[in-house]
Amino acid sequence: MKRYIFILIGLFSFMSHGQGDTSVLLDGSIGSELAYSWPSKVNLDSVYIYSRVDSIMNEGIKQTAFPGAQLLVAKEGKIIFHEAYGFHTYDSLQPVALNDIYDLASVTKIAGPLPALMKLVDEKKLDLDAPFSNYWRSWKGKKDKKDLTLREILAHQAGLEPYIVFLNTVMKKDRLKKRFIQPVKSNRFQKQAYDGIFVKNKFQNKMHRMIRRSEVNEDKKYRYSGLTFLIFPQLIEQLTGMTYERYLRETIYDPLGCYTLGFNPDRWQVTNNIVPTEIDTLYRKTLTHGWVHDENASLLGGVSGNAGLFATALDLAKLMQLYQNYGSFNGQRILSESTMKEFTAIQFANNENRRGLGFDKPLLDNSELSLSDAYPAPNAAANSFGHSGFTGTFVWADPKNQLVFIFLSNRVYPSRSHRKLYSLNIRTALHQVFYEAAND
Repeated sequence: MKRYIFILIGLFSFMSHGQGDTSVLLDGSIGSELAYSWPSKVNLDSVYIYSRVDSIMNEGIKQTAFPGAQLLVAKEGKIIFHEAYGFHTYDSLQPVALNDIYDLASVTKIAGPLPALMKLVDEKKLDLDAPFSNYWRSWKGKKDKKDLTLREILAHQAGLEPYIVFLNTVMKKDRLKKRFIQPVKSNRFQKQAYDGIFVKNKFQNKMHRMIRRSEVNEDKKYRYSGLTFLIFPQLIEQLTGMTYERYLRETIYDPLGCYTLGFNPDRWQVTNNIVPTEIDTLYRKTLTHGWVHDENASLLGGVSGNAGLFATALDLAKLMQLYQNYGSFNGQRILSESTMKEFTAIQFANNENRRGLGFDKPLLDNSELSLSDAYPAPNAAANSFGHSGFTGTFVWADPKNQLVFIFLSNRVYPSRSHRKLYSLNIRTALHQVFYEAAND
């Protein structure tokens, strides 16, 4: 009996809580889409959902998979679950709040450069099947790169190197090289990576040169690579005549009402708490808090395409709802349906590559796998898509089942060696709950 009373109290607080990052109407709605509602209104079992999610989340905290986390789920355009668990850190001083801002890590890839690239495809300023070197001219003279297409690159089918640790270039024997890093801002060192860490303006050009000179695997197989996402912001600026941040703000984020979605949140005028990530013992020598965790993105001043975005769960839900609707939200058409369907479709299934264009997709045989082997939930539809992030984030949209799933955590606190989020299969287990909760 006590369990049912607890669940009802939780549901009441869920329906009545205020959001610090948006204008919630008196009926709990946010515009005409993503209204707060009850699981039962979309034929889901509330008691099953709350009992299962509570169990999984509390076990994750107990097993130190993360100090705290939150989960937002929308079904049929209604937010039917949004709850926070645990604390920002293991000292249990700051409880997780529903309007906390998180470092999204690689979720940035589909929340930053990707909508901009889709918009540019819509406007016929980019051709997915033309050589990428037509737009990124420095690749014209590289035999192994000049013919690579944007389609191959975005589907991780181009054979590019997975990652370059640019931190190795600016450090020697655990010390930052003064040639690249200075403790105070100046005309030549304007990009701030952290308190007292300013990066040489021209270091971005060095990164681009190192990417240009990196090897390409001639055996065209699925090989995840984030290198071009370090290039895309400059390409977007080149094609739009606007800064990368301004273009995203004016064409994507503001029309959606995503006011907490952005880079370098310590510079915003917001009252939301920012969840910390890792205690960095190598580079920043302190707790990374309010600054991007990813080292490569930090060397670009925190503004990148591979990582760097921060947001609340609610603002992420708006973006994922836009994607699930194939380009429209609250009656606004922001991206074309045809482009959205192209980007969210598997591109190279014959090469055993599950990926869409920028978007991750379910494993090719996902519906046949057990919960422990599946990615994402076994019951997620084949046309679903999303992305995960290194810091412990995960977003997914399922157009067939009309389900948006947002999981945010800081599993890298206090160290990235904490990997129980993966070994306990927490995100997949949580995702599956909302498929199994259907009342037949």
